Amino acid sequence: MARELSAAVARFATLLRRSGLPVTLVEVTDAVRALDHLDIGDRQELYLGLRAVFVTRPEEVSPFDRCFEAFWRLVQDEEDPSGFIPAPSLDDQGSPGAVKSGQKREALALDSWGEEEAADSGDPLSVPLASEAEALVNQDFSTFGAEQLEELLKLTVKIARRLAHRMSRRRRPVKRRGRIDLRRTLRANLTRGDLIELRYRQRKRKKVRLVLLCDVSGSMDLYSRFLLQFLFALQNVFGRVETFIFSTRLMRVTEYLRGRSYRQVLRRLTDVREWSGGTRIGESLAQFNREWPQLVDRRTIMIILSDGWDTGEPDVLASELLRIKRRAARVIWLNPLLGNPSYEPLTRGMAAALPLIDDFAAGHNLAALRDLAGKLHL
Repeated sequence: MARELSAAVARFATLLRRSGLPVTLVEVTDAVRALDHLDIGDRQELYLGLRAVFVTRPEEVSPFDRCFEAFWRLVQDEEDPSGFIPAPSLDDQGSPGAVKSGQKREALALDSWGEEEAADSGDPLSVPLASEAEALVNQDFSTFGAEQLEELLKLTVKIARRLAHRMSRRRRPVKRRGRIDLRRTLRANLTRGDLIELRYRQRKRKKVRLVLLCDVSGSMDLYSRFLLQFLFALQNVFGRVETFIFSTRLMRVTEYLRGRSYRQVLRRLTDVREWSGGTRIGESLAQFNREWPQLVDRRTIMIILSDGWDTGEPDVLASELLRIKRRAARVIWLNPLLGNPSYEPLTRGMAAALPLIDDFAAGHNLAALRDLAGKLHL
């Protein structure tokens, strides 16, 4: 029974963490130990005991109460000597304590995404999602209909917010002050009975600029509408973003994307004459280097969203991309076709670009955009 209760406390701590409470291994251990001194058949006593361990600020009481009600249930069962059992996890749709609405589960998981940092800045960001939302997140953009635009946009905005949040929370080790680095502290005290030497970390602020270039040529028709959602979301939640679209020429649309309604943004973008035209990636990059060279420096991450189909000369693409590569911190290329397992980057444009980019990744669904979190670092 003790083992089952310990596992239940660990799962409960995970739910609290997803809801925004700063729960660490120390609190989980204390909560397990507290069970030895609590009457687990008394729901109120259990509630007060766990709240004393996990809640440290007044604003954490409400999310704690919601999680407690959703996760634990009291049963009167003579065969159960404790009178108390943990409820099934929230993923169990048959649980009476679970949140019944798939949309509410989706919102809960997405709102908590990114609250926990990976120990290393380069680790991919894990995003907990309800199973219903996961199916949507993994669906290829080319299979969505226009009627799903709003539903998809809600998820896209949440992902963009968490990307911005993740980038603003980079921390570095320091000798004193700052926030305690639990992992480094535990590692430094493995052979000791108590935590004696504390390790700290403090916020490392980096003013990163994102420069986004999105291909809106005819070959990208099935994807550009949804990728522009992502650019719209980033533009409105991240402080330093410059956004461009291109087909046969480049157009700066940073100001176009500053708005509260994505459908309004789409209507404003209909002024772009080259929409769904041919593709001249090299010439578009050359135009960027001529007209906006000041946007790229060692704190700039450039993201190009394109399938790599180029009707121009590959030598022009390579030379202009090299100029950007030499000045930028990172160059990332998101290709929707890379989501197809049989795809090979054999086109002349893509073959010319590959040696000059830092990351070549898929851009065919929300999961691919979510995974971008592990690449947005200097």
